[in-house]
Amino acid sequence: MASNAQAILTEVLKALLDELPFGVLVTRNDKNVILSNRFLSEIFSMEQFKLEIAPFLNKNFVPTVNTPINLSGRKGFMRKEVVVVAEEEYQYYFFFFSNKEVLKSDSPEEIIYQDLSEMADESLVVVDPEGYVQILTKPFADFLGVDQEKSIGKHVTEVIENTRMHIVAKTGNIEIGEPQKIKADYIIANRSPVIKQGKRVGAVGKVVFNNLEQLTSLSKRISSLTTELNKSKGIISARNKAYYTFDHLIGKSKAFMDVKHHAKKAGKSDSNVLILGESGTGKELFAQAIHNASRRSMGAFVKVNCAAIPVDLIESELFGYEEGSFTGAKKGGKIGKFEVADGGTIFLDEIGELPLHMQVKLLRVLQEKEVERVGATGTIPVDVRIIAATNRNLTEMVAKRDFRLDLYYRLKVMQITIPSLRDRNEDIKILANHFFEKYQNLMKKKARGISEQSMYLLCHYSWPGNIRELENVIERALNLVDEGECITPKYLPEEVAIGYAQEFSVRSLTEIIEETERNTISACLRMTDGNKSETAKLLGMQPDVPL
Repeated sequence: MASNAQAILTEVLKALLDELPFGVLVTRNDKNVILSNRFLSEIFSMEQFKLEIAPFLNKNFVPTVNTPINLSGRKGFMRKEVVVVAEEEYQYYFFFFSNKEVLKSDSPEEIIYQDLSEMADESLVVVDPEGYVQILTKPFADFLGVDQEKSIGKHVTEVIENTRMHIVAKTGNIEIGEPQKIKADYIIANRSPVIKQGKRVGAVGKVVFNNLEQLTSLSKRISSLTTELNKSKGIISARNKAYYTFDHLIGKSKAFMDVKHHAKKAGKSDSNVLILGESGTGKELFAQAIHNASRRSMGAFVKVNCAAIPVDLIESELFGYEEGSFTGAKKGGKIGKFEVADGGTIFLDEIGELPLHMQVKLLRVLQEKEVERVGATGTIPVDVRIIAATNRNLTEMVAKRDFRLDLYYRLKVMQITIPSLRDRNEDIKILANHFFEKYQNLMKKKARGISEQSMYLLCHYSWPGNIRELENVIERALNLVDEGECITPKYLPEEVAIGYAQEFSVRSLTEIIEETERNTISACLRMTDGNKSETAKLLGMQPDVPL
């Protein structure tokens, strides 16, 4: 739904840009061309234009600076503005050219209007080097409320309020999109020097917007489109956001701290990561922390469970599809997960469940950095980091040819193996208390804590479900315990509390003494090879006492 809305907004924005009297080119990440308007396509071959403009499409090109250009013999100047939409950066390049005639001058700074008669219907003024009016078009004279013929020969400051035409004629500096107050309103004007044979002979000024209402109307339309675009992108962003950082990964055991240290190094890299570990060890939390520590943290974090998507749908989910590519395909097609993740990270959970035919397609994405939608005739470049995870033994799967060896090595550039909870026993108490505080606050329920007996049982349980199981046990216990009580063994699941009767059952002192005596006598008899007299002597017992 969001992708359809975005497509519609893009079409509307393009229609809006097509009405502008100057060239507009929109890029993302200073390399991918998103839009270009009709002004450019009418005077240029777009393929040639993109080749000529390519050197300017980079982060080193300073925004808002008017840069003289010469494209296919047409001279003018270019300006760049950077716009951030939903935390994603777009670059707007504005191109201003002289008349549609190809300019003959060799100097890049020269702007010559060769046939001003073609501009008779526009609001235009031309001054000489001293700032005296040489040409004033009728539409501009009418707007100013002055006599067209009588204005010729006057200094421009006597004709146009708050003008800077004489300054541009003197300095030769180009001014683009500058506001100018006239009659308690503002116009938007472009001013350029006129150069002939290397000599500055005056300046020409052109009104782009006769009043701020036109500009405000345009601004409101763009603002409205931006709001809608933000909404649609916001839906995508909200669904594809990483919330966990390394600060959320709790534990102090050596096994855990070693893995956390390794994962932090992965965060500083842009290489693919393979996370291994049993179910419930926190593989996705590590993936989110790595993403948030990386240079891609402002990009999307797209989660895909490879085991949860039906085999016949997984290709269209990952790579998207075009309209009409199959029965039931949505109108307008659908964007794939890799396109959503462009500029960010895609987390492929349960990568071991990916079918072999999809492993081939995933390998191509890793190698070529591009995706092909189902039913498409071309490819789409993507800049995506892959973090994959599985609880399966991929080495064994490779040996059985259930997983491609080339894909395996592409994914495990950096491999992280998360230890099971039983291998980090000293973290159980820390995690148990963390979950106790978490669910106590969520439930707004005050319990007294976890009893010593319960903590003993938690620390001696094997935890086949790892951290996920421990969290479940603590949440369950807090639901059962009464306000103000302690979590005792009776609130723990049977499989966890089963050792309580054995470890903490109460016996009489006589039973304990008798058992100790039996064990001691038996041990002594083994030492003396069954010699009862020697055993009695060693134990300080009378020889006639039956053993």
